Amino acid sequence: MKRVGVHEIARRAKVSIGTVDRALHQRPGISEATRDKVLRIAEQLGYSPDLAARALAVRRTPFLVGVCIPEEIRLFYDQMRDGIFEEARRSGHIGLDVIYRPVPTLGEGEQRQLTDLLNEDIRGLILMPGNPNVVTPLIDAAEARGIRVVCICSDAPHSRRSTVVYTNPELQGRLAAELLSKFMTQEGEAAVITGMLRTEEHRLKVEGFRARFVQQADPARIACVVEAHESEDESYRKTRELLTHNPRLRGIYVTTVNCLPVCRAVKEHGRAGDLRLITTDLFPQMVPYFESGIIGASIYQDPYTQGQHAIRVLVDHLVQKSPIVGNDSLNPGIVLQSNINLFREIRFAGVERSDASMMRPALGRAVGVL
Repeated sequence: MKRVGVHEIARRAKVSIGTVDRALHQRPGISEATRDKVLRIAEQLGYSPDLAARALAVRRTPFLVGVCIPEEIRLFYDQMRDGIFEEARRSGHIGLDVIYRPVPTLGEGEQRQLTDLLNEDIRGLILMPGNPNVVTPLIDAAEARGIRVVCICSDAPHSRRSTVVYTNPELQGRLAAELLSKFMTQEGEAAVITGMLRTEEHRLKVEGFRARFVQQADPARIACVVEAHESEDESYRKTRELLTHNPRLRGIYVTTVNCLPVCRAVKEHGRAGDLRLITTDLFPQMVPYFESGIIGASIYQDPYTQGQHAIRVLVDHLVQKSPIVGNDSLNPGIVLQSNINLFREIRFAGVERSDASMMRPALGRAVGVL
């Protein structure tokens, strides 16, 4: 491409060079009419014929991407779904449609929903693997048919998936261990409450936590790892049992977003003064527990951005033939009481922290097909 070509397109279209760049590279921020005009002028001038022609061709031939993620816990997956759908809408001008086939909870009904999606004429697939043993054969079958598969948040590491978009779970576990060792001001034990150790994300968080905690918190030790299966009732009950039978417990790492029942159990047990939690992600209902000191910090996975990245990987590959890298790892954030208002889940809730008891999740559910 020659620079003069960009200037000539901008002159003929009577737009800025930045608008030309957005149109040629399918970026948001311009109207569909302007995008059409720029692409047609680019094609007439012979400027980057592959890019312009490809964009116009794809517009005439819609392509489908399947999405299979859990509906619950909605405080996390609503954010991820919004990231997926909002980014997909930005690519609607090039023909992208999304077929949404959620599972009720992580790992439940994966085989059925993925099988249904593979019976559609999809060219890409985004899924959150709950049970890698179940989804791996289906992922391999999809890739063998030329369907590019992007795992999101967790992985099916022995499958032939094209990539995984996540916030490195082992690193999250190590960060949680380092933070918890600093918040535990008294000698004692720590525990981990997770979802299912068969899920790769949960397993790696626990492994990372174990490896780092023994280095950071000697002579403190890990009392136990509790699987609560993403159930609120089970999380609450097992936390109560844990607190009753472990008086030396001084810290808990909750590896999933299902922290509210754990917080409630700690408060009701009267342990808010001498026990700290390191949790995962952020939503408005967590704010009072930050302010009371029960939650010391939370490891932020940015589910919205994960959803955006997953769509971008597929669009860049399917439209612009960009190679897909082996993994796309986001940098985990650390949520503290001092910076909590900077995170989108709190900023978009529409209320101040002083009104925490009135907060509700800010974002609604997405529709099934764009």
